[in-house]
Amino acid sequence: MAVKIRLKRMGQKKAPFYRIVVADSRSPRDGKFIEEIGYYDPTKEPKVLKVNDELAKKWLNNGAQPSDTVKKLLKTAGVVE
Repeated sequence: MAVKIRLKRMGQKKAPFYRIVVADSRSPRDGKFIEEIGYYDPTKEPKVLKVNDELAKKWLNNGAQPSDTVKKLLKTAGVVE
C-alpha cells in the first residue's frame, strides 16, 4: 500500500481550506484518510499553516511520500530541510 501525505480540500466554494492528511494513494482526494496531521488556510492574511511536527516526521520516516505542494508547506513549517 502506497501512502501519501496530501491536501484534502474543505470549505465553501471560492473559499478553500485544506487539511493535511495521510492517505492511501488510491483513495479519492476528499475521501477516506488514515490520519490528519495539520491544516492550511490560504484565504487568511497572513496565510495560516499548522502542522504536527511529530506526526509528520513519523509518517515521513515510515515511507509516506508528500505531494509537491505538501513538500513546500512542510519546508515552510520547518519539518523538512
